[in-house]
Amino acid sequence: MAALPSAYDVALAAERRAAARLLLAHPLVTSNGPHADAFPLIRRHADWLAQRFQQVLGYRLLVEASYARLFKAGLGAAAGHRLVRSTGTPFTPRTYAYLALALSVLVTAPEQLLLSQLVADLRAAAVDAGLELADTGRQVEKRTMAAALRQLVEWGVLSETEGSIGAVADDSAAEALLTVDRDIARVVVAGPLAASRDGADLVLRAADPGFGGPRTYVRRRLVETPVVHLDDLTAAEREWLRTRQRREAQAFSELLGLEAEIRAEGVAMVDPDDELSDLHFPGTGTVAQAALLLVDRPVRQLRPEDAGHPAVGGRLTIGVPIPPGLVDEILHDLIEAYGRRSNWQRGYLDDRAALSSDVLELLTRMRLVAPAGPLRADGQGVPPEYGTDAADGRSVTDVAAARGHAGGHGLVLLAAAARYATTVSLPARKPDQPPPDRADRPSADHADHAARPLPDARADQPSADDARQEEPSP
Repeated sequence: MAALPSAYDVALAAERRAAARLLLAHPLVTSNGPHADAFPLIRRHADWLAQRFQQVLGYRLLVEASYARLFKAGLGAAAGHRLVRSTGTPFTPRTYAYLALALSVLVTAPEQLLLSQLVADLRAAAVDAGLELADTGRQVEKRTMAAALRQLVEWGVLSETEGSIGAVADDSAAEALLTVDRDIARVVVAGPLAASRDGADLVLRAADPGFGGPRTYVRRRLVETPVVHLDDLTAAEREWLRTRQRREAQAFSELLGLEAEIRAEGVAMVDPDDELSDLHFPGTGTVAQAALLLVDRPVRQLRPEDAGHPAVGGRLTIGVPIPPGLVDEILHDLIEAYGRRSNWQRGYLDDRAALSSDVLELLTRMRLVAPAGPLRADGQGVPPEYGTDAADGRSVTDVAAARGHAGGHGLVLLAAAARYATTVSLPARKPDQPPPDRADRPSADHADHAARPLPDARADQPSADDARQEEPSP
């Protein structure tokens, strides 16, 4: 019988897990930033953390006296974590352009400089890069530039010694004295810039797992995305996952405190403490409430009849096409039934197209809905010379038709959406009592989140790796 871990071992594991979780959620931690209290913990376990991140995820960890930087890798197109302003508005391409220009200037800037000088240097850098900037005197342009500079303040690249970055947006004549941390500025960018021809090539190269191959890519997908469906992976990656997913679940539990939900359609790593995700769903606000309520009807209406694991004679169903017009129809009904009585934002009530767009964007980022089209299983977004076939011609689960036949257009409802089907609490009604009219229906605040199993993942069905015995790790 194995000996029970000592109190010291338990405390040591908890410290390392806390440090690893912090770095995974916040890849840049500084000694005087918002997570300064945990920075000594990272330094204390720096060697162990560096070894584990490199071994498990292929991420490089750099720990210096004043900061720790975990250099993550990309996952391909449409799989990134976007930056947002303080208002929650996503960065636009123009905001990212200002951010990149500012970093190019600050890596060689003096220790202190005036805000006006930084703005002038930004304009000069844009000219050198062949970029055409709009008139920086325009209010919208000044706000865009200010958003990029505020992000650098948040990262610790810039410090507001006197005055504020907001001066660039509030008054073109206002001034501020800024202190620059060139060391942090140099480690912000993690992608292979020098080897990339353009933006698309950079995204492709950043997603290349290198020598780690399928093992590293799958592990990254598991910890960086809400759910990994089988057709999000190549045949080689699916083969690796199905033979090792139970073991990987145990490893991620020990390293990061994550719990694996393994289904026939794929795997999701769940954080019981809800700290590691930049997306919170279900959530508050008009878009989050509408998205949660929207999911219910398609899940019930489009649920396939013969879904199941192929090992027991079922048909693997990862997604089903959403009929054209169904989303708009459901949103119309939700606005009439809930929106007008639940203080949904008036702008969304008046502009239903905007509501539909933002709701679908949230569901897409949560991997509950996806646009129809080529997938990684079809070779989409796979780096050049990356092996996609299973080793030694081994057979893997066929995912060719697992999302139905959407014809390359429209939207697909993914299996993970079934976890978020909602139930609405209604008061008991006597048999002779008429149903409540529309005005008496419950508000969206009474929509309960019911964690339901995925459509074809009943407890009596084998998971993807139960269909084949696990093999030992190399």
